[in-house]
Amino acid sequence: MSSIRVNPLILPDLLSALAQTRQQENTATLQLASGSRINQPSDDPAGAAQMVSNRDQSRQADSFLRSITSVNGLLQTSDSTLASVVAALQRAISLGVQGANGTLSNSDRADVAGELSGIRQQLISLANTSYQGEFIFAGTAITQPFLASATSTSGVTYQGNANTNIVQVGTNYSLQINQPGSQIFSSPGSDVFQSIADLITSLQTNTGVGGALGAVRAAFDHVTSQRVFYGNAVNQLTLQQQYLNAEKLSLSTAADSISGADLAATATTLTQAEVALNAELAAMGRIAQTSLFDYLK
Repeated sequence: MSSIRVNPLILPDLLSALAQTRQQENTATLQLASGSRINQPSDDPAGAAQMVSNRDQSRQADSFLRSITSVNGLLQTSDSTLASVVAALQRAISLGVQGANGTLSNSDRADVAGELSGIRQQLISLANTSYQGEFIFAGTAITQPFLASATSTSGVTYQGNANTNIVQVGTNYSLQINQPGSQIFSSPGSDVFQSIADLITSLQTNTGVGGALGAVRAAFDHVTSQRVFYGNAVNQLTLQQQYLNAEKLSLSTAADSISGADLAATATTLTQAEVALNAELAAMGRIAQTSLFDYLK
């Protein structure tokens, strides 16, 4: 009588195959869900290292872009404020021209001087403009930069400093984002508040109106030239923003090349794994129902 040998290792083999198939199914499912073939370092150690570097660069670009957005708001506020300063000085020049007319009465000149006093208050308010809680013309100081002062010949004192703020907007790329108020409003020979104060005094005394008017014009020209700084800064930030957006696009393309899953192939793998899994489960079910006597029939 010949002997019948039953392979006692078939069940462990099936269990091993089942575990491998489940792993293939889980991997394919994860890749389809994430769109990436690298979901843990062991999937592709070299590719995972490249993805870490790629993500770091992308996060850094995002950080620079956020800084640019914030700084752009500051620069635009500064430029808009100086545009209002220029308009106020333009009105002061027009009033000075009226006041220089020798046919005006003392009362008329007093009215012009009164309007100039109002313009001086407007200019002080503009020079104290803040953005997100910080005074934009205070240098790096946190205090209100310009205060009315009866002891100053200009009627105004500067409480800020002569320092500037520097912001990093790229790798090894920093940009100055402000000019101190002393440089814009109190530059020697172009002092905004001193020229307005002198024009008011000249109208009140009816002396030296022409000279005082010339000083206001000089202040107007100076503030106009200071706006160029802000325009140039905005242009530089625009170019840097374009560069960073292009870099992010390039990084995204590189990331897809490194870790992007072939969704069609992955879907096929998932289908095959599901078919194999069902077959293995069915085989295990049959084995569970089979005894040694089935082999002896």
